[in-house]
Amino acid sequence: VDDSLTGEPGMLRKVNVYKATDGTEKLALGQGNTKVIEVGFTPREYRILMAQNRFQYYDEEAMTDPMLVPAGTRHMGTDMFNTVNADVFAEFQKAVLTVSAPALNFDAFVDAAAKLNLENLENTSLFGFLCRADMAAVRKSLKEDLKFVEAFARNGYVGTVGGINLYTKKDAEEGTVVVATKEAVTLFQKKGTEVEQEREGNIRRNTIYSRKYYLAALTDETKAVKIVVGSGQ
Repeated sequence: VDDSLTGEPGMLRKVNVYKATDGTEKLALGQGNTKVIEVGFTPREYRILMAQNRFQYYDEEAMTDPMLVPAGTRHMGTDMFNTVNADVFAEFQKAVLTVSAPALNFDAFVDAAAKLNLENLENTSLFGFLCRADMAAVRKSLKEDLKFVEAFARNGYVGTVGGINLYTKKDAEEGTVVVATKEAVTLFQKKGTEVEQEREGNIRRNTIYSRKYYLAALTDETKAVKIVVGSGQ
């Protein structure tokens, strides 16, 4: 998260997107590399977004049910988070590095981590997003390896596979798992969420607005990779 965002909705913000070329080669005795891994960046333009929601209630409603207003304002925050989170995940899905896998097994996740070409892989926090159907496929694939793990035996909890923490997302695409580090995507935003309230005294109606200015951007293509079942490269 970067809280330095300034400007108005619709304005453009230039973001440098970093990427790297592949350079891993299989060599015979006496041979050396002919490729070099090169890292560069491409400036891209993103448009600042403004997300807003509104909650209305009457004085009489609040008097009848004192939990009405807390429930409404709580859902305002939840709805705003889900809206921003969807845009963040959409940027993760733009990953250009891909790994082909016949199935979502242990090897697929190990290959995905290797594709990121991280210098200190053991001490890097990796996570993967996948849909419910693919999480079920992972459970089936790993059941023999995890059957003695208490959390898995009780409720099917997978946790970490090949050093990658797995999380289920409703909007993840079936057959595609995004593996990344947190450096892959940056959420630029104005710090905090603006809250504004108004009241129509004649009819005793209260309106609460909440709004957030932000943009999500895939800022480092070297830190995200897709596992694509049955295709890719």
